[in-house]
Amino acid sequence: MPTDHVRFSPVSDTEPADMQSDSGREPFILLPAEEQARARFYGLLATLLLSPPSAGLLDALATADPIDGETGKLAPAWEQLVLVAGIMDAEAVREEFDALFVSTGTPLINPHASLYLSGFMMDRPLATLRSTLRELGVARQADASELEDHLGSLCETMALLIQQGRPLRMQKAFFDEHIAGWVQACLADMRNAHGARFYLHVARVLDAFVELEREAFEIGDCAGV
Repeated sequence: MPTDHVRFSPVSDTEPADMQSDSGREPFILLPAEEQARARFYGLLATLLLSPPSAGLLDALATADPIDGETGKLAPAWEQLVLVAGIMDAEAVREEFDALFVSTGTPLINPHASLYLSGFMMDRPLATLRSTLRELGVARQADASELEDHLGSLCETMALLIQQGRPLRMQKAFFDEHIAGWVQACLADMRNAHGARFYLHVARVLDAFVELEREAFEIGDCAGV
């Protein structure tokens, strides 16, 4: 299978990081609007988790439309993130990002699957993930700044699987094996971290989105998709 390279770092303010194919084939297909929205949402979350948002992205968030037709937690969580994006400036959010996720030692929040699942960085869950990625034909680009099991990297990979039109059962298998088992604990740590203001709301949005994804995958299972 041709290998698509996931850079695991954002390249624009509004889109997920671009994916490249060794074969030169176009890795994305024309998707229904709902699937485009899912991919873009995963891409946005990846961008916010992998690096502090630029002033342009904060401005775009601050003027973003509400989420219509959603009666669960996502719409109000999104509304609060939009409000906070309009209050905080890029420098304040960058300082918060550095305080939470960047450290010469152990950062306050270390959103890697291996750490949450086994207690150690670069442990068996990362090896298992890399095996899965090889089977999917997805690889980390050489200039990537984060490991494949970083939560932002995993969101980016989900965006790629959706954009490529991979079957829902394949998306669910990846989600269940590499995200579902630890993401809620990580998001709880993010919400409760000292000094979390902007990322408190990022965590709430991602928590609500993950809940919707679980429900959608369960419905897909029942429908035999």
